[in-house]
Amino acid sequence: MIPRPLSIEACDGELVLDHDTTVSAPDQLGGVLAWLQQALRPATGLPLCADKSGNVLLYLSDDLGPEAYRLQVTANQVTIEGGTAAGVFYGCQALLQLLPPEIYRRSHVAGQRWAIPAVRIVDEPRFGWRGAMLDVARHFMPKHDVLRFIDLMALHRLNTLHWHLTDDQGWRLEIKRYPRLTEVGAWRRESQVGAVRTAPGDGRPHGGFYTQEDVREIVAYAAERFITVVPEIESPGHVRAALAAYPELGVTGRPVEVWTRWGISTDVLNAEESTVDFFTGVLDEVMELFPSRWIGVGGDECPRDQWRADERTGRRMAELGLTGAEQLQSWFIGRLDAHLTAAGRRLFGWDEILEGDLGPSATVASWRGMTGAVAAARRGHDVVACPDDLVYLDYRQSESPDEPIPVAIPLTLRDVYAFEPVPAQLTPEQARHVLGGQANIWTEHADSPRAVDYLAFPRLCAVAEVLWTTGERDFAEFEARLDRHLARLDALGVEYRRADGPLPWQKRPGVPGRPQTRQQRTVHIAHLVANISQT
Repeated sequence: MIPRPLSIEACDGELVLDHDTTVSAPDQLGGVLAWLQQALRPATGLPLCADKSGNVLLYLSDDLGPEAYRLQVTANQVTIEGGTAAGVFYGCQALLQLLPPEIYRRSHVAGQRWAIPAVRIVDEPRFGWRGAMLDVARHFMPKHDVLRFIDLMALHRLNTLHWHLTDDQGWRLEIKRYPRLTEVGAWRRESQVGAVRTAPGDGRPHGGFYTQEDVREIVAYAAERFITVVPEIESPGHVRAALAAYPELGVTGRPVEVWTRWGISTDVLNAEESTVDFFTGVLDEVMELFPSRWIGVGGDECPRDQWRADERTGRRMAELGLTGAEQLQSWFIGRLDAHLTAAGRRLFGWDEILEGDLGPSATVASWRGMTGAVAAARRGHDVVACPDDLVYLDYRQSESPDEPIPVAIPLTLRDVYAFEPVPAQLTPEQARHVLGGQANIWTEHADSPRAVDYLAFPRLCAVAEVLWTTGERDFAEFEARLDRHLARLDALGVEYRRADGPLPWQKRPGVPGRPQTRQQRTVHIAHLVANISQT
């Protein structure tokens, strides 16, 4: 099973699902019961009707934690108990993994015997934040494929989708009060092909966005699978798509196009009150759509060159009592933080937000190694660990020249499995601020759901186990379980990376990447985090 359960005890016998098998659950678990029936029926062809004296029984138990479950299979019955509906759902996911991999197929599998081995499992996650970040700004992912990705997250008991919705290369969320954000900002005339500065464009328009009705559907679909969707609206950098729609938000005010290049545009927001009002207005609509406690505002990789060169920005900083451009980014993030806090939400931002003053309720995503995680926890801020050198799943997967558009350092499955979200130098009190972790999937070089499959799997399986499982880890033992788990991914149609490298259609011959050594990456990250105080 993946993730590995806390405790699993094999028993004698098995239970076979047949036309007489029924299922049962109290009313408060009706949604989980319906999901389980929908998961089991296509491949088995069995009715699995609800009955008060069912063979598969779902319960709530007061003695279990919120996401904990107990699963027991005997020759006569399956019982799944959870501390909440989420725990019962995870028990149902575990039950599916006890069945043959064909259970994940979408139509009847003839001739298959649906036997569940007798077993007793007691399980509970290590962390409360078990996430994946999906970038749909660089390359848009259609709604159908977002829903599929959510299902794959649920299979691995991940519970947080950090949804990167806006960037220099596209704005993907309908905002009704500012319609040009999607009318203009959701489309670019072409996309860069390759990772080097001289890489050509493909000459092919690209775009797309989610209507507010789409978003409500996606959020509800995720919630039915106990996944919280945390939206991210970038600011005050990574905003070229917004400036293409509303140039007056920029420092120069001049018209720009949605960026067709990868990397970081130097165009940033100005510091006018009207711009703050614009983005708080955006966040108001975001909060209406996303019930998540956390709302992402970005805050990363914001160039300050335009601020330093602009006379009006200089006067504005003087009006605000700021002594330098470095403080201006902190001021802007602080205004958004105050707005979100007043609405009962919490700001979620990348670790650059630690370079200035930060409101007490802000949560930090530590991506530039673990420096941000240590600094934030020591300063009393909650942390989500997502260090680029361990869980950036857009990074190349080996030294092989066949890796498609190889970026940064090689992150093998073994490397990812070594991810530890809690920095060793934290005290137990400080470590409590580490909510968990997530893998980040950036899509500059993943222009289709097939390419996302290749980047994410099976490395996301390793991340899921790290964030769920308590205790010692043995990579060889994990690898053996993964070999069986891949049959489930095959049944689901996931085009994961094989252990021996990419399949022919997963390669991108002739498209240059930007590989780095670990030493080069370490030096670069150390330079980036030099402004973060560790006290």
